[in-house]
Amino acid sequence: MFLPFHDDNPTRRAPVVTYALVAVNVVAFLWLLQLSPRQRDDVTLRRGFIPARVDQLVHPQKLDVWRDMPARRWDGRPVVVRQKIGELPADREQIVLSFFTCMFLHAGWVHLLGNMWFLWLFGNNVEDRLGHVVFLLFYLAGGLFASGCHWLFNMDSLTPVVGASGAVAAVLGAYAITWPWARVHTLVFLVIFITVVDLPALAVLGAWFLLQLVQGHAQLAGLPDAGGVAWWAHVGGFVAGMAMMPLLGKVFGLGSATEKTQNIAESDHRDRIIDVRILDENDHRRPRR
Repeated sequence: MFLPFHDDNPTRRAPVVTYALVAVNVVAFLWLLQLSPRQRDDVTLRRGFIPARVDQLVHPQKLDVWRDMPARRWDGRPVVVRQKIGELPADREQIVLSFFTCMFLHAGWVHLLGNMWFLWLFGNNVEDRLGHVVFLLFYLAGGLFASGCHWLFNMDSLTPVVGASGAVAAVLGAYAITWPWARVHTLVFLVIFITVVDLPALAVLGAWFLLQLVQGHAQLAGLPDAGGVAWWAHVGGFVAGMAMMPLLGKVFGLGSATEKTQNIAESDHRDRIIDVRILDENDHRRPRR
């Protein structure tokens, strides 16, 4: 297991959109927490992405949503009872909005913190390269591509999908293809030992992507440990980010990311040299005791 926590990849401007996205996701999660369980389920059903609702855009008819609930027979033996938990109207506006609102809802603290950590760590460089407005559009488009990929593998699913992971995966794909050799400081957990290793971004993010692929195939094979996560949304978002980043670079005439990073690093290095020289001169002028 590994956890990246810092990258040596300087930026020129503050990532205000990245900060805003993190803030909106946190506020949305705190709002969900103050709702009753029944209200949270209702918000998730209507604002999460449900693949089967895409068909409602073409064939407008209501959908009954069922859930398997654990129960016990009269003799105490456990059974699973299928229970209707709601109805989904063929509301086209609600369905289309759910493609976007699902990106800002999360199922728990671990889900939220994991997504926001990776967005915070890698989003600043992608935003710095694309600019604030284009980055926001890129982020939302990545989330849409991720939902589309999940839909391809689960067209009839009535399980709502929530979370920013698809959009964040697009950010990771963009980072991996733009700065593959950027140094990423990573915590590596080896059973009871923890160490810090500096790895190229391609190794860290490539390993993450391969894990999503493996788990996605395991889910298709019906393995129980692979359920409960929209693995193919992660795969789709990552691939979309890798495809969109070079395309946007050509459309907006962005220069080489490597050269820009080197220029920023050299500028920072010159500033440090100037600071040191100023301090040295001040030390020479200061009367000594």
